[in-house]
Amino acid sequence: MNNSSTAAAVFGSIRAPFLTLPPVCVLLGWSCLTFNGHPLNIGHLLLVMLGAVAAHISVNTLNEYHDFRNGLDFKTRRTPFSGGSGSLPAQPAASHLVLAVGLLTFIITAIIGVFFLSRTGLALLPLGIAGLFVIIGYTTLMTHSPFWCLVAPGLGFGPFMVIGTYLALGGQWSPTPLVASLVPFFLVCNLLLINQFPDYGADREVGRRHLIIVHGISAGVRMYGLFLILAYLSIFAGVALGYLPFWCLLGLLTAPLALRIFRGLKEHAEDIPRLIPFLGQNVLLVHATPLLVMAGMFIG
Repeated sequence: MNNSSTAAAVFGSIRAPFLTLPPVCVLLGWSCLTFNGHPLNIGHLLLVMLGAVAAHISVNTLNEYHDFRNGLDFKTRRTPFSGGSGSLPAQPAASHLVLAVGLLTFIITAIIGVFFLSRTGLALLPLGIAGLFVIIGYTTLMTHSPFWCLVAPGLGFGPFMVIGTYLALGGQWSPTPLVASLVPFFLVCNLLLINQFPDYGADREVGRRHLIIVHGISAGVRMYGLFLILAYLSIFAGVALGYLPFWCLLGLLTAPLALRIFRGLKEHAEDIPRLIPFLGQNVLLVHATPLLVMAGMFIG
């Protein structure tokens, strides 16, 4: 086995270019903590970020391994944003190493979680257990349920990471991180949802049962639009109810981009080449909106 080819396959399966979202969600949780007057421990913040990135690597590599094993990787029409990396079909001998990376990063995530449990008490435990279950069960279990396949990614990057960061860094329960976490929740649900449009035919062949497969393309488009509305409503409601500072309304600045993406999805849901640019714009939307909410938290 060629070592450089194997390393490239493992690196590709990690999907490093997509590991920018966990830091965004962790920083959003930290901004809530700062807004509520808690001091910062930079070492603990970096440790939380390491755990979040490790969790994402674990999900990515376990997903790549299972999609290779069940044959999905050989059926998908890959885009820069969907369909897997294609690393394991190109280098099948690396599959066991990719699985090992997925399990190792899962263990790292769990160890970091136990460390913070020992410091902050059991408030973090339910989120931690649920988060670990999503990592292990997403590809093998949740992709066979339209509901869980839709909401699990949003739970992982929204409440689990944002509220988890808040609690791990010493904050007591507060509605601020809960409301803030709804923004990445709805947007990340949509991130996985829109990326399923190019893959739905191949997904159906291997037995997946996500929303588009079970209820059709039109239902997927409507759900995407609904979750966009709910993401922006959560910002507005959080400010109106006093849980978020006024300046978090900066998050609404991405609404024109969201509308453009929705129109693109509605027009090109079955025309994958024309849909691809909107997949890229959606990645920008998912990052920019929580960052603007975070900026508003600091200004506030």
